[in-house]
Amino acid sequence: QVQLVESGGGLVQAGGSLRLSCAASGSTFSIKTIGWYRQAPGKQRELVAVISSSGSTNYADSVKGRFTISRDNAKNTVYLQMNSLKLEDKAVYYCNAWTLKRYWGQGNQVTVAS
Repeated sequence: QVQLVESGGGLVQAGGSLRLSCAASGSTFSIKTIGWYRQAPGKQRELVAVISSSGSTNYADSVKGRFTISRDNAKNTVYLQMNSLKLEDKAVYYCNAWTLKRYWGQGNQVTVAS
């Protein structure tokens, strides 16, 4: 079992920055990839960025060059640095960990205001 606790969402103006954190606990040694998905109202949940146990990363095209995912293995924490935020980035952001099962965090609202 893996538990995920997120923090760092909130309200920011367009063009601003936020950093999301996701602290993992439990069977963290079994995590193969960990990262972020988001879901905007009326839309399907979509991948934002993930990082593998080897450190390779994958980003949605819509966030490339603006968002950066990183991990601190000593703290079992993954971060999503979001810069140059746009109105369309507004969504609930979910931390996700993949072992042989998929685990989700509680979700964190990110609101981008004009």
